[in-house]
Amino acid sequence: MTAPGAAVRAAAARVVAETLAGHSLKTTLTPELASFVDARDRALVEAICFETLRWKRRYDAALDCWMPRPLPARDVRLAALIRVGLAQIDALRLPDHASVAATVEAARLIGRPNAVGLVNAVLRRALREGLPDSTDPAVTHSHPDWLVAALANDWPEHWPSILDANNRPAPVWLRVNRRRCDPARYASRLEQAGIEHRRPDGFPDALILDHGGDPTGLPGWAEGEVSVQDGAAQSTVELLPLATGMRVLDACAAPGGKAAHLLERVPGLRLTVLDRDRRRLLRVRETLARLHLPAPEAVRVADAGDPATWWDGRPFDAILLDAPCSATGVIRRQPDIKWHRRASDLADLVASQARLLDGLWPLLRPGGHLLYATCSLLAVENAGQIAAFLGRHDDALARDLPDRFGHAAGAGRQRLPGEFDCDGFFYALLQRAGATDGGVG
Repeated sequence: MTAPGAAVRAAAARVVAETLAGHSLKTTLTPELASFVDARDRALVEAICFETLRWKRRYDAALDCWMPRPLPARDVRLAALIRVGLAQIDALRLPDHASVAATVEAARLIGRPNAVGLVNAVLRRALREGLPDSTDPAVTHSHPDWLVAALANDWPEHWPSILDANNRPAPVWLRVNRRRCDPARYASRLEQAGIEHRRPDGFPDALILDHGGDPTGLPGWAEGEVSVQDGAAQSTVELLPLATGMRVLDACAAPGGKAAHLLERVPGLRLTVLDRDRRRLLRVRETLARLHLPAPEAVRVADAGDPATWWDGRPFDAILLDAPCSATGVIRRQPDIKWHRRASDLADLVASQARLLDGLWPLLRPGGHLLYATCSLLAVENAGQIAAFLGRHDDALARDLPDRFGHAAGAGRQRLPGEFDCDGFFYALLQRAGATDGGVG
């Protein structure tokens, strides 16, 4: 008879193996979760996968210490299963018998019955001895060497707390659709439904749930009253000076959270939505439809950095450029970023960001504003990128941003992960020389 919970551990091992092979965690996790009827099983699969990927390097160091011969490179599922077992013992602190017995039995379910003894031996050693100590912060905090070095260079006073925050589960942030419901009234609905929540200071549309779950089951979800969006991302609409009737461009809009927030907050906004990925742009349409928001003035599949292919010649009052980036500020939500991103990726990302900035700048009217944002923590994509842009454009002025938007970072502001319960996020507000507008309060 199969040990209870073995199927959960086998599913987690398959997800971890596929993720480490280069697929996104979300893509690999979704179909595996769908195979479980019980919500508790789905929650456990997800928790095991997240903790295994968060602490992968620490577990690999233990296996290097304990196993005289490494597993063959082709044995990715077995290696993933052993890490899954270690995550249950070390990070999740599940009962010993469940962590070992179910994981050992899962070896049969992934097609490796001859490895039952090995899995049992490794996990029982972990129970007896605990994981080996290390003096290397990249191992103890389970990050790649290049990222630890970059964070230590860019944030010499903060990098240890950044590594720590990256390994802590993030809360669920909600954004209340003011066109459908008042945030205080929605908070009352959560209270009536027995859903624990809190209202964070400085985020007028937000509520936080410390215990997650399927958001589609929240009150008013189907009616478009609420969305999931981190507080750092919600802050973008606070920074752009906007008013009814303005022409605004969301240049890299998918999956549509910021476009929706703009339309929720500013009635009569004339919004153009762009994304170069047709499938992801469909998600923008679906998001706006669920929220019962007015259709944008234009929705186009286009490369924002090549305006000759899509721009009609009419200048924009404001542009939001949430640029493609290394995503190093959202690792706590997507731990697979640690193992997918490489230092060698940065040159192409920085070049792409610069191309987008330079391509969009002439589309802005004199006096208009461009908000550059990334979910990166790296100076080369943020403060360095904006400094280089200002050096290329004499008609670009950097506007001062309030302290509440994070640490000073060149001409912008940087939120670090975990601060105010937010993700890591960079903001720089640029104004084109000409007519003047009010500042950001």
